[in-house]
Amino acid sequence: MDTKELSTNVDAKYEDEASIKNLIYFVRNQQVMMDSDLAMLYQVETKRLNEAVRRNISRFPERFRFQLTKDEHENLRSQFATSSLGEENSAYGGRRYLPYVFTEQGIAMLSSVLRSDIAITVSIRIMDSFVEMRKYMANTSLLHERLNTMEMRQINYQKETDERFDKVFDYIAAHEDSEQRVFFDGQIYDAFSLIASLIEKADSSLILIDNYVDHHTLDLLSKKRKNVAVTVYTLNNNMLTNADLNSFNAQYPTLYINYTKKFHDRFLIVDNAYGYHIGASIKDAGKKCFGINLIQEIGVIQDILLRLAK
Repeated sequence: MDTKELSTNVDAKYEDEASIKNLIYFVRNQQVMMDSDLAMLYQVETKRLNEAVRRNISRFPERFRFQLTKDEHENLRSQFATSSLGEENSAYGGRRYLPYVFTEQGIAMLSSVLRSDIAITVSIRIMDSFVEMRKYMANTSLLHERLNTMEMRQINYQKETDERFDKVFDYIAAHEDSEQRVFFDGQIYDAFSLIASLIEKADSSLILIDNYVDHHTLDLLSKKRKNVAVTVYTLNNNMLTNADLNSFNAQYPTLYINYTKKFHDRFLIVDNAYGYHIGASIKDAGKKCFGINLIQEIGVIQDILLRLAK
């Protein structure tokens, strides 16, 4: 039978290499074709095809032809969602055993066993399809590798970007009060909130220099962490009583009051390391326009502490 007759007799779905590619499966990490599909292409019964192989079994080692396990067969059927996968076409008889599959080398060997013009012609077309499939898989693998490389670069870039942003945000959080903050009259809550946050920063000590203190001052100082000692330097005519001090210390120890006339402005010193110049008594924060400014030079803070010690 010549090529023209083959083209007439073989089912239309097997007419071109694209259709043959649809009959190539990937099993045990290699490309294979079902014995029933090969029998259809060669126009013989599956039973006769396998009989020809058995008569020449020495030519078909395991790497050329092997029988699918039940799990492999079911896996292929589920992947390709067809009930005819591995089943013999009714025109060529039925089957009662698990199908055999042929590798590329096994298919090449089949043409010499079947010894027909159809077998030779079909085998050439199948070999071409295997070559095309290898090219496709190689290109697909290369594409996946490139995509994975791009994805990894994107992930690394995103990670580095996130880390840079985290550093920026951490810096902003640590230095959010490094610039002068100005509060206008009526911004009582905002001013109270900022001063409370400065007080909460202290790990061991707070020093407040403020000539006018009262119970509102104590309300703010109560925001300190536990076991942070507070020393207030103020004028002797402040509005706090001993009862106020005792009540505060009973719940938020320990608060000390010292008297001085050396300062006009208000200062808050945190852990003897950070200093803030406050333009108004903290009890009046937000009632009128005032500013809070971080003291940048540690030497200025040390000078303030030295004057308190005299």
